[in-house]
Amino acid sequence: MQVMERLIEAGFRPIAIPPYESALCMRKGECVAALAPVPNAGMKLLAPPSYLVDGNFSVKLKRGNGEIFVWKKRALAATPERVRELESFKKEIQEILESPPKQ
Repeated sequence: MQVMERLIEAGFRPIAIPPYESALCMRKGECVAALAPVPNAGMKLLAPPSYLVDGNFSVKLKRGNGEIFVWKKRALAATPERVRELESFKKEIQEILESPPKQ
């Protein structure tokens, strides 16, 4: 519960994303992560955080000379701003998940 409180305090919000109904998906900005509880230990990432494309998890792929975030046939350029946003999101969520419980 403390992990959830820290995530909410940091501006993360729960989001429902099919087919991840059994996971806790947390969004901040245009980034998302799927989390699962760890017995007596808080939460863990189920997969690497991702950039949202049409409200869904995307994958980052190389295309030509650049990179894109893709979900099905929809693609967004992996601009430096988007990549920075995702890296910042990854760092922040990892720090929260790894922080020791408050006594």
